[in-house]
Amino acid sequence: MDLSTQALQSFVPCLNQAGPKVLVHVGAGSPNGRPLPECFQDDEWAEVRVDINPAARPNIVASVTDMAGVPTAGADAVFSSHTHEHLDDHEAEQGFEEVFRVLKPGGFLLINVPDLAQIAELILQGQADEVLYDSKAGPIRPIDMLFGHQASLKSGNGYMAHRTGFTAQRLQRFCFKVGFNDVRVRAGGNWDLWGVAVK
Repeated sequence: MDLSTQALQSFVPCLNQAGPKVLVHVGAGSPNGRPLPECFQDDEWAEVRVDINPAARPNIVASVTDMAGVPTAGADAVFSSHTHEHLDDHEAEQGFEEVFRVLKPGGFLLINVPDLAQIAELILQGQADEVLYDSKAGPIRPIDMLFGHQASLKSGNGYMAHRTGFTAQRLQRFCFKVGFNDVRVRAGGNWDLWGVAVK
């Protein structure tokens, strides 16, 4: 997905405002982790890092299901990369509700999750244990995408377990259900989905 500011400006109202913009980065991980998408690398964005794991040294220690430290309508955008699949399935809707709560009207969620449909196809083809790519955490296989990174889980990092999952239709359904007006989802390049949902 093209994550440039220009690509998003046409239907994300808050990108056309002047002045600083607040980005709530949920499941942010450690400060030296992956770079933010291009659309958030502008100096006008102020990143607030939220993570459930205190070892990640976030600005706010919290789950995406309860971000009490973030005021209602306090964020212009929320970025969630490989976070929502770590929620128990019965908590998934609450996670989307909480994101909706913290966004200003006209704000948006940019979300990236594994694509269950693509992963299921790989597993049905007998590739469950085949290494697809290497990440900072180590090799990634379809089984890791489905249940969470097994090497991290083996080392005791229980936060890495996957407890729910999304297809494009399921991701859209959750976003619309909690009140987002415009939701666009498409396949990414690593057996994943990218979605933009505007409040």
